[in-house]
Amino acid sequence: MFKSIEYKLYIGMALLLASVAAATYFAISGEYLYFGLSILVTLWMLVLLRWHFSKFNKNIVFLLNALENGDFSFRFRETRLSARERELNRMLNRIKEILIKARNEVQENEKFLSVILESIPTGIFILSEDVVLSCNSAALQLLGLPVLTHINQLSMVGRDLPDTIRHLGSNDITTIRVPNEREVLQLSLRSSMTVVKGEKMKIITLQNIGSELEHAEMDSWIRLIRVLTHEIMNSIAPVTSLTDTLLSAYTEADNYPEEVGGEDYGSDQANGNDETSLQSEEAFSLRQDTIEALQTINSTAHGLITFVNSYRQFTGVPKPRLKPVSLTQLIEDTIALEVSEADRRGVKLSAELPEGDIVIAIDEAQIRQVLINLIKNAVEAIGVRSDASIRLVLKATEDKVILDVYDNGPGIPDDVLPDIFVPFFTTKEQGNGIGLSLSRYIVRLHGGTLTYFREGGWTVFRLLFVVRNVLQE
Repeated sequence: MFKSIEYKLYIGMALLLASVAAATYFAISGEYLYFGLSILVTLWMLVLLRWHFSKFNKNIVFLLNALENGDFSFRFRETRLSARERELNRMLNRIKEILIKARNEVQENEKFLSVILESIPTGIFILSEDVVLSCNSAALQLLGLPVLTHINQLSMVGRDLPDTIRHLGSNDITTIRVPNEREVLQLSLRSSMTVVKGEKMKIITLQNIGSELEHAEMDSWIRLIRVLTHEIMNSIAPVTSLTDTLLSAYTEADNYPEEVGGEDYGSDQANGNDETSLQSEEAFSLRQDTIEALQTINSTAHGLITFVNSYRQFTGVPKPRLKPVSLTQLIEDTIALEVSEADRRGVKLSAELPEGDIVIAIDEAQIRQVLINLIKNAVEAIGVRSDASIRLVLKATEDKVILDVYDNGPGIPDDVLPDIFVPFFTTKEQGNGIGLSLSRYIVRLHGGTLTYFREGGWTVFRLLFVVRNVLQE
């Protein structure tokens, strides 16, 4: 097609040059009649070439304008034309089809990349100067923003966050804390730079590293507790053994009062030996003080052993023995165990369960213990009120199971909220700070999360299990 037009162009140019050469020759030779005819032929050739290329140029301009405006509905006519025009229009239609194909491929690639960006859990947004050119839904969700078009909007997340991002260079990494209505997220920010069409762009990726940090922190606590319990038990065991022995010896001596002042204790009293009697009373009093001191030491030592043993259960949680368990039945059984204590304290304990049964693979005993811990904590936290209520709400999707424990108590004060899952931390006078940290550890062993948040005046502890297949019957 293109070669045919090229050949015709060469032929036209050759004829034009030939007519010019002929006109020159006839002008030199003085044959003015032929000279005039040659000039007419030359002019005719010029007009013909101009008409040919002007129409070609007009079609080219029309094609380019249509493509620029995104209009691909046109098509150049290929019938009822001369062979030359048919070939020209066929060529332009072919160019249009090639450009349409290229455009469709670009759009498909953009759509594919857009789907990938929207499906990954990593937040990504692209900046040019301070303008946000693109932002995926994961970034909006992590930042807690409905829309992001300018970097200054990030000041709603953190006052210094816009400046922090502005100062990030290529491959720089930093971490930020982002509070939302449910929890405080630990986000890792990574920056990379690129140039597109001469314009500098900054690509920011956000990733929630809270679970990784919590996992590392929990491992550190477990190692620390193991060391402490080992050292404390090694140190306290001899103390309890010695105090038990001494108490046993002193208690046996109480059965023989004559030995307090020696064999002549009674005769000395009878003879009125006041000095011996006074010494015997002092010895008896000293022995009683010693017994009380030993009992105090022994009681404290045994209390410390009990305390240490409570933390041993934290470090000695066995690997979950997973098997299919009906969560609906587990919740009903747990409520049956705790409802009498709740009623005694004036707390209404209830459950909101979906229709049908929900079955997932868990360690039934461990998760039951978690639920018992959460219910007991809620009962103690509610206090005295006429409408005291605890609700267990179970929900499920194709890949997630959510179990919320609601209570309408006063909630957790903001100043202690960051520490509620830290081992040893407690606000109770008789607490050991093991319940929530142990519960979160057990849930994490199941591949889930345990979080706290407030919702409409309710305190909520959420157990979330991510599973490949939720059986809902």
